[in-house]
Amino acid sequence: MINKALMSSIKSDWETPDDFFNNMNVKYGAFTLDVCADKNNTKCKKYYDVDADGLNQVWSGICWMNPPYGKDIKKWMKKAYEESLRGVKITCLVPARTDTVWWHDYAMKGDITFIRGRLKFKGAKHSAPFPSALITFNL
Repeated sequence: MINKALMSSIKSDWETPDDFFNNMNVKYGAFTLDVCADKNNTKCKKYYDVDADGLNQVWSGICWMNPPYGKDIKKWMKKAYEESLRGVKITCLVPARTDTVWWHDYAMKGDITFIRGRLKFKGAKHSAPFPSALITFNL
């Protein structure tokens, strides 16, 4: 059975699985800032939550981004790309939606790694019904 929330805008803030994040943290070099998180799902000691609004902050260090997967994903990918132009290192965990405008405008400007299989996000009963990818800028 497919979790309908993963296919719709009912829930857009699925938490990165710990084991997946830990492997990426080793691979990409100790993330220092989680740019869109909250105190319950952050992967880094330093993070921006909804109140801090990561879209309106200046990012620094080595950033992790698992953005909300709804309509605002384009804003987050644009911000990640723009911050990368300042030299910030960013890894973005996103759905591999290769047919979308945001993918062509921003994701394709980074290094793309498609994730084999389907991720099972924390709190989900089943694996995601969509493929995922990592987009890295300046790593």
